[in-house]
Amino acid sequence: MKRKTVITLVIIAVVLVGALLFYRSYRNAQAAASQNYQTAVVERGSLTAIVGATGTVRANQSAVLAWQTSGQVESIKVKLDEKVKQGQVLVSLSKGSLPQNVILAEADLVTAQRNLEDLKNSNVAASQAEMALLNAKTALEDAQKNRTSKQYGRASSDTIEAARASYYLAEDKVKKAQDFYNLFSSKPDNDLGRANALTLLAGAKRDRDHALANLNWLVGLPDTEEVTKADAQVKLAEAQVADAQRAYDRYKDGADPDEVRAAEAHVAALQATIDLARLEAPFAGTITELNSMVGDEVSMGSMAVRIDDLSHLLVDVQVPEIDINSIQVGQEARLTFDGIPNQEYTGKVTQVGRVGTDVAGAVNFNVTIELTNADEAVRPGMTAAVNVIVKQLNDVITVPNRAVRLLNGERVVYKLVNGKPQAVKITLGATADTNSEIASGDIKEGDTVILNPPSSFLNNMSGGGFMRGQ
Repeated sequence: MKRKTVITLVIIAVVLVGALLFYRSYRNAQAAASQNYQTAVVERGSLTAIVGATGTVRANQSAVLAWQTSGQVESIKVKLDEKVKQGQVLVSLSKGSLPQNVILAEADLVTAQRNLEDLKNSNVAASQAEMALLNAKTALEDAQKNRTSKQYGRASSDTIEAARASYYLAEDKVKKAQDFYNLFSSKPDNDLGRANALTLLAGAKRDRDHALANLNWLVGLPDTEEVTKADAQVKLAEAQVADAQRAYDRYKDGADPDEVRAAEAHVAALQATIDLARLEAPFAGTITELNSMVGDEVSMGSMAVRIDDLSHLLVDVQVPEIDINSIQVGQEARLTFDGIPNQEYTGKVTQVGRVGTDVAGAVNFNVTIELTNADEAVRPGMTAAVNVIVKQLNDVITVPNRAVRLLNGERVVYKLVNGKPQAVKITLGATADTNSEIASGDIKEGDTVILNPPSSFLNNMSGGGFMRGQ
């Protein structure tokens, strides 16, 4: 009996000694761990809530201009990185190398523009059409009178008598010229007086023959050919009157709107064909690529110039659906770039997507940010880290994000109470880069929280041990 008692006492003593040693070891470990804690004091202050994302810089407007026809490059009027104005001619092709339809369009454009101006100047056109109609009617009357005269003869009796008198006078002049020439008949052929007399005689005979032919024609009746010709002149005059009447009817009340639109469309089509030989800046921007040289033979569709509006740089980012309702147009943003170290840029939200995109079960929305202080270091294509400022809070309890841990699926912080860490369940509000708002939980200003609780402690506490917030 005594022997059993002694053995029992020895066992109890061993257990007590072991427990004491374990306790001292645990306390030493805890003390050593407490000396390695990184801590922070809970503060009350302001908090800037952000939504972070990454995106790519792009120009507000970009255009890649391709040749619209084939030909040989004649001139390049810009250089790389040059700023250009809207409508400025950038490059052009040699006229001699262009397809035939482009060359002909330039000639046709002059006529088309003149026709359009005539239509628009309806008052002038109406006056001209009225004058043309009057002239056509007068010409018709003359043609009709001429045709009527063919029924009675070529001339009136008075005209015939006048022609006969002209013939008699011409015959008398021939006799007198012959008598004058006879005075020199004995003179040699090279005599000056004889030559003058001969010239007078020849002229008198020519006038007499002309007068006689005219008299004979007037005395005679019109032949079939003359009547046919007179009929044709009447028909032609009638057709000209009809054309002039239609033109006058078209212009007298002003230009037909349909005709004006058709003429404008024709001019525009010709101008567009001519413009195929050159490329103009569609907007004000900067030349960022040049793919042609003077003398190059280019084909339709080949790239010539790229222009970007670098005065307004944008960044498109994808924001998860959980954060999208925090984003609003006009909110400020901060941007940084790996390629531009130690430099922060500012921007503002200009567009928030209304429809999300599902990628592998995650729904994201496109958000566009415009840089407000971009410089030449920022280039399209760069990757930007973007933080959109969604809320500015003042006078709130905040803790460092490093102090927040997950325990059994719930957020906790470990604060020091009498030198010992205790897990406190919390609810977070807004979150910033380094700090978060404590919306609820037994955390107050001045508390000390642990930033690096040891994993052994977390394992030991995994079964519970919360200090519940009230």
